[in-house]
Amino acid sequence: MLHDGTKAGLHGKIEGRATLLTGGRVIRDQGDVAAAAILIGPDGRIRDIGPDLSGGPAADRVDLKGRLISPGFVDMHQHLDKTSVLRFAPNPSGTLQGAREAFARYARQSGPADISRRAGRTMRRCLSRGTTAIRSHVNVDKDAGFNGIEALAQLREDWRDRMTLQLVAFMMAHPGQDFDWLDANVDAAVALADVVGGTPAVSHDPARYIDTLFGAAARAGKAVDLHLDEHLNPAATHFDTALDCVERYGMQGRTVFSHVSALSAMPGEDFRRIMDRMIRLEVGAVTLPAANLYLQGRDHPILPPRGLTRVAEMMRGGVAIATASDNIQDPFVPTGSGDMTEIARWTLLAGHLLANELPATHAMITSVPARLMGLGPDHGLKAGAWADLVVTDCAAVDTLIAGGADDMQVWSRGRPVSRLSVEPAETEITAADA
Repeated sequence: MLHDGTKAGLHGKIEGRATLLTGGRVIRDQGDVAAAAILIGPDGRIRDIGPDLSGGPAADRVDLKGRLISPGFVDMHQHLDKTSVLRFAPNPSGTLQGAREAFARYARQSGPADISRRAGRTMRRCLSRGTTAIRSHVNVDKDAGFNGIEALAQLREDWRDRMTLQLVAFMMAHPGQDFDWLDANVDAAVALADVVGGTPAVSHDPARYIDTLFGAAARAGKAVDLHLDEHLNPAATHFDTALDCVERYGMQGRTVFSHVSALSAMPGEDFRRIMDRMIRLEVGAVTLPAANLYLQGRDHPILPPRGLTRVAEMMRGGVAIATASDNIQDPFVPTGSGDMTEIARWTLLAGHLLANELPATHAMITSVPARLMGLGPDHGLKAGAWADLVVTDCAAVDTLIAGGADDMQVWSRGRPVSRLSVEPAETEITAADA
């Protein structure tokens, strides 16, 4: 059952005191596990990690009894302004364009209170399942105006003691793009956001549109995260145009390309050229398996494609690639629970990764997106980071991703915030039993 961690007694922790977590096993960056204690200060940050720590008489002690400790999960691509509108914005075609049209109709009458209510509910669900940082793309256009980004900017402030929320000013493109409106409003939208984004493939002038977004990001000193070539047509891609802007505006190490589905439709040599250029310019990538599996390839009557980018080749080739939820229960993705281990499983299966790469998919929902989001010293199992932790009864990283936990406790900013526990049907089979 799921317990609300805001109630007293989840671990008996007393506010305003240090906490010493003992008897746990921490996940390192390479997926290996080491026994260690974690000392958390009253400010919610990790003071120290090591095998032999003493918190002193003023620290509350919690014995984790051998449980596995992961850093909090990072979902670096959501659309919180769209979440949970499936019943009100149906998408009968199941296509990307059908989803865009369905949400555009709904967005015209969706006010800030509606957006805040739906987004807050999804954030609570995500936090209860271990996600402690989210990057949300938020529509800004002539129809919806600034409703979404203003509502989520307030949620970002309201949630700052529980979750890191980054906002992408998702400057919506249209086939008949009004560039005068875009030029007049982009800086104001970016001022409310942490990142600049958009979807070039929809614009009637993609080069001008991409340049406008990079220019706004450069003026504001903010990063870029584009929905780049979320389609399967290798003859209509914009990778080089975007990469040229990375160079021209000096956005190396501060740019992410999300979806990049079209890379899977390219000949190998063309893909490798783009991949090498992304690596050279320190451009990260995000794959969104739920959306790509649902929306792409519906016009292929035989052997419809998976719709994902070349996940395995990019990961093994050295691209910093994360995986994320994208949409949750809306016209773009009708499913979604907020559980990032579920997304990691979909990534491994649909991306044709191998069983021995289960630990790599853990990195795709923790350390890799944390790096791409610029979370730096705030995330991870290290001194100085927020004590955002997922504590489970799993034996190792691979079992955490492969099947999830029967008992999971989530800590945010040094406080226990939820516990999910189920009664297993039978004891886990060990190697000796097999």
